[in-house]
Amino acid sequence: MTKIPDVSRAAVLREFGQPLSIEEVPVPGHLEPGSLLVKTSACSICGTDVHLAGGNLALKVDLPVIIGHEMTGRIVARGADADRDSIGQELKIGDRILWTHTSCGSCYYCTVARQPTLCDNRRAYMYETMAKYPYLLGGFSEYGYVMPQSGRIKVPDTVGDDLASLCSCAFRSVMNAMNNLGTIEAHDYVVIQGVGPLGLLATAVAVARGARKVIAIGSPQARLELAGELGAQTLLSIEGTTHEERLAQVHNLTDGRGADIVLEFTGHPAAFSEGLDLVRKGGRYCVVGQLGDHKTSIKPSTIVKKNINVIGSFSGDARSYWQALEFAAKYEAQIPLSKILSNRYALDDVNTAMARMKSFEEIKPVIEFK
Repeated sequence: MTKIPDVSRAAVLREFGQPLSIEEVPVPGHLEPGSLLVKTSACSICGTDVHLAGGNLALKVDLPVIIGHEMTGRIVARGADADRDSIGQELKIGDRILWTHTSCGSCYYCTVARQPTLCDNRRAYMYETMAKYPYLLGGFSEYGYVMPQSGRIKVPDTVGDDLASLCSCAFRSVMNAMNNLGTIEAHDYVVIQGVGPLGLLATAVAVARGARKVIAIGSPQARLELAGELGAQTLLSIEGTTHEERLAQVHNLTDGRGADIVLEFTGHPAAFSEGLDLVRKGGRYCVVGQLGDHKTSIKPSTIVKKNINVIGSFSGDARSYWQALEFAAKYEAQIPLSKILSNRYALDDVNTAMARMKSFEEIKPVIEFK
């Protein structure tokens, strides 16, 4: 059995807008009942990591923190009563898992609303300080602590570490959005706004669920082309085109009605108003990317007069993680999901990877741990 060290090397954010520092962070000396200690295998970088490090998120962050929240790893120690994952599969030392943010299971949102992602007592990895127990609450770390209230999902043997880490945030957010959206029918025209990692994954899912046509809108061109490889039949660039031109093209492609379903993954507030125009009368508009505190102008009458069903979708629960892993296991041979993953980096090169992510030189870089 591998000896567990007293410290874990990790990438720590101490001041917004400053580079991450590689520090030795304590490994918890005892495990709470229901908790797990995991040796990290991989942690992909999310745009949220970049925004948080820059101080650009309208969310509470208790500095200093370990950055990263799209991680997977192998169990190296278990607390009492931590022998099953969230869907009942046996867990043992050496198994690979994903783990979720926590939910308390006893507030209104956990019990009555059954929306644990909105839990009043939710604790999120990467947002809580590494200066106090249990210390290891971020992904860019050699070891990670799975809190007792966190869901945990066993990773299928056929899914690699890098693709599993992608399922830990980006893909589970897409699956949660699809759950909130509802069924995609064979006659549905689907527009995907944004061709970042979430938009690309949503493209693959919409195609797999049998949409009549998937139209991807975004930039840069290389990412649009990847959306095509993932199954989008029509690619519309936002570079050099106007809102009116894109609207006209979508109407021409959807029998003059507009899209039955529009999903937003851009993070740009102005995209919300455009999405309302792109969706047909009586259609569904699912908004996922709007996590910043910037504002935009809309005409509320558009929603009323077109009878649009506007759906917000935030994060994802254990079900969404499991669905992402199952999709990856089933479709990896048919849909080139791994192309969303770009370069691999060592922990010591995390600042380079973060900078390249910020400048759109990477789609989804991965920090790998040996």
